Amino acid sequence: MSDKPTAVRVYLARVRTSLADLPASEVEEILEDVRPHLAELETELGPGARVEAMIERLGTPESYAAELRAAGGYPPATDPAEVKKTKATQGLVRPRIALWGLVLSAVASGLVAFMAGVNIDPDLLLGLGLPAPVFMISLALLLRDGVGPVMALPEMRWLAATVSRAREKGDTGRAIRWLGSLKPAWWVLCALVLVVFGLLLMARHRQAVLLMPLLIAAGVAAVWAGQRVGGDRRLLWLVVPVSTFVVGGLLGGLGATVDLVGDRTPYQNATSYYSSTDEYGNQRLTYGGKQVENIYAFDADGKPLTDVFLYDEQGRPIMLTRYGCQTMTDYREKIGEDNRFPRPQIDRNSPPVIDSQGNQTGYRRACRENTEVPFSAAIPKVTPPSSVPPSSVPPSSVPPSSVPVPSTSTPPSSPPSAPSSTPTSPSPTPTK
Repeated sequence: MSDKPTAVRVYLARVRTSLADLPASEVEEILEDVRPHLAELETELGPGARVEAMIERLGTPESYAAELRAAGGYPPATDPAEVKKTKATQGLVRPRIALWGLVLSAVASGLVAFMAGVNIDPDLLLGLGLPAPVFMISLALLLRDGVGPVMALPEMRWLAATVSRAREKGDTGRAIRWLGSLKPAWWVLCALVLVVFGLLLMARHRQAVLLMPLLIAAGVAAVWAGQRVGGDRRLLWLVVPVSTFVVGGLLGGLGATVDLVGDRTPYQNATSYYSSTDEYGNQRLTYGGKQVENIYAFDADGKPLTDVFLYDEQGRPIMLTRYGCQTMTDYREKIGEDNRFPRPQIDRNSPPVIDSQGNQTGYRRACRENTEVPFSAAIPKVTPPSSVPPSSVPPSSVPPSSVPVPSTSTPPSSPPSAPSSTPTSPSPTPTK
């Protein structure tokens, strides 16, 4: 039995090549439809029919494939080189999205941790929701295609080659190997930093206690995955974001410490305000080394004043960030900046709702704006000037109406005699 391909097989192979840009399943359906017709033609041509004879009857396989395209409503054929290049490019799209999705998510995680650490504000961690969709897409592509296509990307091969060459150099190679030996200690440090970061936020904001379980879980996961990432590269999608978060939190915590020490230096006047910027780039007010977010003014009778506008000695308005409750997430957010005081208190507690039978039916809003003054002020009374004894006031400063008038029952004292050159009584006339 001869293994020489028949004319039909050769002809169909060239037709298949011309249809290579179409989906493989549709190409198979087209060939299955035309194969019986070609086999019948080969039988008519007799034993030993050649491809040239079929070309004389049907035309070239390329022109025949073009007719099949037109009959099926497919687009014209493209260059085979372009088809190969397109398939190669499509083969890199999903791995590249998985890789760069991880990189962008890790960078965003570090920046959010840095901002939360600098301002010691757990609300800023809500910013992790922005890169979350990108990370989920990256993770889904990784689980679908595996880590092999990602590691085969040109950029990953370049990175591996660069690290390999660096390892072969003298001092650089020793430094890289030394850093590699510190990996177990790094994962333990990550867990400790996450716990300390949570405690720092909790010391400033009580609601940060809700973050502690998540931070502890992230620390445990980092220790577990860090020891196994060498054998399973898929764990990079866990340890890389945690590592960047820890680095960002460390840098942010150091920045907050520097700011705190700077606000408490001896040359600062405790009764003056020190301007710095908050997370929105606006100035903030400090008194005695602590940040002031609200100011309450009272009149002389102890009545609270509203719509008070503050200025400094140069007439500049003391502009601070004004906060309010965000409608969608029910958290505090910036609603503007001005110098009008007092500001509403932002209450982020969730008190329970009790019905008339004493049963709890739910919770009120987690964020509320309270305009009430949280305290009362006892304003000291100032002693009026009229109660001051006259002897203690200089005569020139006492108005005439305030000079006491002597009583009629008391005889007036004799005025002192004044020296004079004229006698007070006539002298007797001498007698002649």
